[in-house]
Amino acid sequence: SPTPLSPQRAVAGCRLAQVVTQYCVGANYGWLLAEGLFLHKLLVSATFSGERCLPAFLLLGWGAPVLFVVPWVVVRYLYENEGCWERNEKVAVWWIIRCPILMVVAVGDSGLGGVPSTSEHRCHRVVSPPPQVNFVVFVRIVRILVAKIRAHQVAHGDTRVR
Repeated sequence: SPTPLSPQRAVAGCRLAQVVTQYCVGANYGWLLAEGLFLHKLLVSATFSGERCLPAFLLLGWGAPVLFVVPWVVVRYLYENEGCWERNEKVAVWWIIRCPILMVVAVGDSGLGGVPSTSEHRCHRVVSPPPQVNFVVFVRIVRILVAKIRAHQVAHGDTRVR
């Protein structure tokens, strides 16, 4: 017959599930940023090599969440070590997780505007970018696509699409 799980093991398992959940949420936003940066670089640079920058994108998508989930676990263990960690009663502890995610979504970067020279690939900007705005990246991608569509229309004199 199966032995019942001790309360300590049940709480530890529940906390581990919370940690994995927070990591997965962070990785989701990290990959959202990596995909936006990849698409932006693909559109603005004729010499962009996705394969050469793959390690940087992997580090951003899978590695960046570790930078805020591990400190959250330590602070949570030291200052709010109650229950399964599903409640967030100390707001400062909760901001350790939320702040990086909000920065990915809401803070801008002026470094996306330039096109890298053909002799160098600036993958290092992807590894440790300043906080990016996925929304700003999105708007810049849309502007590039609209400009390319307009240039194509002007070059071919096709006025029906306008």
